[in-house]
Amino acid sequence: MSNLAERLVRYQPSVSLKPRLKSEGRLIRMVGLTLEAVGCDLPVGSYCSVETSSGAFVEAEVVGFSEDRLFLMPVGVAEGLKPGGRVIPNDKAMNIPVGPELLGRVLNGIGEPIDGGGPIASKETTTLHGKIINPLDRKPIDATLDVGIRCINSLFAVGQGQRLGLFAGSGVGKSMLLGMMTRFTEADIIIVGLVGERGREVKEFIEEILGKEGLSRSVVVASPADDSALMRLRAAMLTTSIAEYFRDQGKKVLMLMDSLTRFAQAQREIALAVGEPPATKGYPPSVFAKIPQLVERTGNGKEGTGGSITAFYTVLTEGDDQQDPIADATRAILDGHIVLSRRLAEEGHYPAIDPEASISRVMPQVVSEEHLKSAYRFKQIYARYQQSKDLISVGAYSKGSDPEIDLAITMMPVMKQFLQQNLREKVDSVSSFQQMHMLMNYSENSPEKKP
Repeated sequence: MSNLAERLVRYQPSVSLKPRLKSEGRLIRMVGLTLEAVGCDLPVGSYCSVETSSGAFVEAEVVGFSEDRLFLMPVGVAEGLKPGGRVIPNDKAMNIPVGPELLGRVLNGIGEPIDGGGPIASKETTTLHGKIINPLDRKPIDATLDVGIRCINSLFAVGQGQRLGLFAGSGVGKSMLLGMMTRFTEADIIIVGLVGERGREVKEFIEEILGKEGLSRSVVVASPADDSALMRLRAAMLTTSIAEYFRDQGKKVLMLMDSLTRFAQAQREIALAVGEPPATKGYPPSVFAKIPQLVERTGNGKEGTGGSITAFYTVLTEGDDQQDPIADATRAILDGHIVLSRRLAEEGHYPAIDPEASISRVMPQVVSEEHLKSAYRFKQIYARYQQSKDLISVGAYSKGSDPEIDLAITMMPVMKQFLQQNLREKVDSVSSFQQMHMLMNYSENSPEKKP
């Protein structure tokens, strides 16, 4: 036999060119939370059951592959796994029960109730991956959504179907602000996604911040920080899927996700575990691809359906750094951002919204010219005071040197009072505009404006 013939006989391709049946595989390696299996012919996104040493099974999802090896990520706790453990393909689809029966319920990342209220008796189901809507088919944003918070309604009016970011560091009151929105917003349905938060905060948010009144018209999806990265990723997708379902029913939906940063961190864990190289500050490229895929699923529905998803995503700014990679990426994708200031929070100013750093990009499309003019004038006076604050504080400014600064000094106490709001106080959009308009009329007629 020739050398060429011998090489051909010895050659055994690792992957058959013929389509194979979904046969059982076996576990050959576990590094961190990443499992490697051979013998299974499954596409990315499929589900498997991995046998443990006790004979039980752990559910896992295919997140990548290399030649004939599959990379799996366990959904729950990966305990008792052993070399050579069976990997059984699971043909079930990730169907999530949806419907009015979800209202008032608390679910985990895979749609199972965790509130002790029993199973969800719903005949309708949806999947984690929504349908892509042609941007030309979407209904334009042309109406406001009353969120019940004076500062937002007046200075950063929210449109139905808008996506905004709530940028905040730790401990500046973002959860309290979300709770106010759930109680005061005029939306039909509220979907809350608590992704990667502390377990203690989940219960506190539901019982104390959300309360019975807010929970009665809400659906809460909770995946705390000790859940697997895949579970946290699913929780964000499930939150969006439930919101999409109610939007398709013609409902005005308010979706609050806390936080988009934890979603990005979960994707980073998965991507690094399967060997994707890190890029910006340790975040692999897939993270920056996943964020717009998730965010673009919200917004208005198709023309004629009448449904909308107005979404607020909290973005954690580590060390109050507004140039954090996730913060910077989401700022470019969203339709506006509201920044919470630690300085204001330390002064006891709640909600600690920074009027200078915040913006609503759709506000000119949904409010009147008079409203827009008053809001711009308010920001001008506020910014003028902040620019001269150091001079004013040390007594270096002489009254009469600049009429605009004189006006800002006179108006600042009432403007600060206008921006603050009690946690149990609701201020509708009409009252918010009227109060701001009266304040600006007073400023134009104040003695400092007269020659």
